[in-house]
Amino acid sequence: MTHDSKTADRFLQATRNVLNTASFHANQYKQVVQKKIDLGAIHKKIEQLHTELGKQIDDLYQAEKKDFLADDEVGSLLEKVTSLKQAAALLEEEIELIRTETLHAASVENPEGSPPEQ
Repeated sequence: MTHDSKTADRFLQATRNVLNTASFHANQYKQVVQKKIDLGAIHKKIEQLHTELGKQIDDLYQAEKKDFLADDEVGSLLEKVTSLKQAAALLEEEIELIRTETLHAASVENPEGSPPEQ
């Protein structure tokens, strides 16, 4: 192999590496964005359930029923809120895991801030 073909091979390999890395990071970014959208939707549902829960408790209070937690509707709403909060926590963990993978991949690609090999 001539010097020029070795240089061209190294250039092509470096280009492939850059494209693979860029594609990997773009995919991770896409995953994080989608999970954040899902998380936002869950938080919106939680807010809606809180509103329903507040109305239900107010209705019970106005009807002079003081044992709110014994009401089936209140219990059902509280279960839904709990379930959604658990789903939100799982999504937050997944987002953090993806971010950790991104940081790990970056440190493997460029350990200790050293310049990439040429």
